[in-house]
Order: sequence, then C-alpha cells, then structure tokens
Amino acid sequence: MSKFEITTRKNGETQFNLKAGNGQVILASEGYSSKSACLNGIESVRKNSQDDSRYDKLTSSNGKPYFNLKASNGQIIGASEMYESVASRDNGIESVKKNAPEAEISDLT
Repeated sequence: MSKFEITTRKNGETQFNLKAGNGQVILASEGYSSKSACLNGIESVRKNSQDDSRYDKLTSSNGKPYFNLKASNGQIIGASEMYESVASRDNGIESVKKNAPEAEISDLT
C-alpha cells in the first residue's frame, strides 16, 4: 500500500515523502513551516498528479533524468529522485499518478 509519510526535518520544517507499495520514495516535498501546510501540499499532489501537464521532465547537470510535479500556480510541490534513464523517470511519473490519489497518510512527527 502506498503512503505519504510526514516527517520533521532537523531544522523543524515538516515534509512528506510519497512512497510506493515497495517502500521506495517516488516523490519528495519541500519543507513546510507547519503540518497544516504540509497536509495542503499532500492534497495538492493528489489533485495535480493526474494532470500530465503538471509534470516537468528534466535532466540534471550530471545527465540524470528527474521530474518535478507543479501545482496550478507553477509552484513545485514534489520532486523525484535522479533516475538512470528517461524510461525509468517516466515510470516514476506513472507510479505517482497511480499511487498518489489513494495513498494513506502516515504521520511520523
């Protein structure tokens, strides 16, 4: 079962990771100043994950593909890991689309 894990960073900010059923992180959030803002971020991922136009497919300076998921206002709400291939990155996007809508929330704060 996929899940959003909410954790607290060392600097006190709250963040979430969307994990696939196998436990792999498929999307990581920015740091939020409050848990309520973090929960709003999760809802934004649920809403925007189904819209292909919300995904920016990018390549890092070292040549590794990755993606960002953006909200309707253009703000990045989640970033992927670095992948070894474009096909792997595209599979990561499909995994977010599949897992985000029904993922449970696990609050580890």
